[in-house]
Amino acid sequence: MADQTLPRPKVGVLALTLELYETLVPDLRRQRENWLREQVLPSLANIADVVFDRAVFARDDIEAQVASLESHGADALVVIMLTYSPSQLALPALSRTHLPICVWNTQELFAVDSKFTSAAMIDNHGVHGTQDLCNVLSRSGVKFEYFTSHLCDDDALGPLADFFAAAAAARKLRSMRVGLLGYPFPGMGDFAVDTTQMTASLGCQSVHLTVAEYNRLAADAAEDAAAELVAAYRDSYNVAGDITDQDLDLTARSELALRAMVKDYRLDALSYQFLAFGDDENTETVPFVAMSRLMADGVGFGGEGDIIAAAGTAFLAALNPPAGFSEMFTIDYAGNGVFMSHMGEANVAMARTDRKIRLVGRAFPITPTRGRQLELVTCFQPGPATLCSLTLGAGCRWRLIASRMTVPDWGPLEQFDVPHFKLTYDAGNIRDFLTDYAKAGGPHHNAVCFGDARDRLKLAARLLGADYVEV
Repeated sequence: MADQTLPRPKVGVLALTLELYETLVPDLRRQRENWLREQVLPSLANIADVVFDRAVFARDDIEAQVASLESHGADALVVIMLTYSPSQLALPALSRTHLPICVWNTQELFAVDSKFTSAAMIDNHGVHGTQDLCNVLSRSGVKFEYFTSHLCDDDALGPLADFFAAAAAARKLRSMRVGLLGYPFPGMGDFAVDTTQMTASLGCQSVHLTVAEYNRLAADAAEDAAAELVAAYRDSYNVAGDITDQDLDLTARSELALRAMVKDYRLDALSYQFLAFGDDENTETVPFVAMSRLMADGVGFGGEGDIIAAAGTAFLAALNPPAGFSEMFTIDYAGNGVFMSHMGEANVAMARTDRKIRLVGRAFPITPTRGRQLELVTCFQPGPATLCSLTLGAGCRWRLIASRMTVPDWGPLEQFDVPHFKLTYDAGNIRDFLTDYAKAGGPHHNAVCFGDARDRLKLAARLLGADYVEV
């Protein structure tokens, strides 16, 4: 598998000062910029790649700085008041930029005590500049986020890190290419979508793929590459005793084919319809193993031709990696949770670390193929988790539905030949959760990540202009 490390967010810093101080306190801008370079920027570098040139005070320079940050491919713009700065100077550039804006209200001084001096006040008086700026941004209808913290605070950069991650994930979603291999499962309406509307509103572009090309690529896969993958399977997984070299070779070829399609079509996410594989008599096997491993590389997935779920999984993987696709199958009333599974796909990067994943053959083929269909029986690592669904609500408005969950220390079950795990709902009764989820329009496909990603999802929803519902 490829390196699972995803690109870090890239943020541009717009540092503002006051032109009047160029004559009244000539060294002030240099001193405030030194503090920024020596303390603030290194701290920000722990959570993002930072682009910064110099502090500015004139409108033309502010506009040039913002344009430069846009050209550098920044995911977000952080505005810091090194001193007071009149809002109307920055307003034109901030009104026009496509970058998400975050005003960070911070300063060097931590305490105002009996030793406080006029010089200290001059060095630390950006707060009212942020208020001036945010007032005019609000009056002008410009969206922004605002955070107040000092570098000495516990988790001083936590909200900023969430904002940067949300901005980077939102940007990725807007440029995402989602492959559809086959066709959507007939009659499944909760992921039906007008792809023109999806492109216009989210920016995602769907790419049609054929089973015929998949089969051709699998047949033409290099023997040495297939053999290398087979060796990796045997080394990485607990391969069932009845699995033959031919079974593994066909599975390896299917992975090489799917990876080639992801590369050739520059896909960020992928959905396939298992019935479509059975429609082509040349299909050797279904790429269950391949997709489970591709998710570990950050490629999104949605089952049954669900390109919304595929985009949603890739989005969550960019926002709070790793993330994987799943589906609620059975209610666990006694355990206050739900049994999660799917026919053969789960992110292997999220598997329990205390055992090898079993690689087995399906007892019953899900669709006709010439060879056996192998699967990785992935069971997720126990711990806090977030369930997230990207879906369409009333009026074709996009909606993010999020819930704080827990993956309990449970499974895998020896009698199952498909990926499976459980989620428990610690915030209340599973009955209420399922009722609220359905009333919120929650679809039957969803994504899961580790940890609590709700703050990031809430920020991302605002950046996307989507509704956010927490259940």
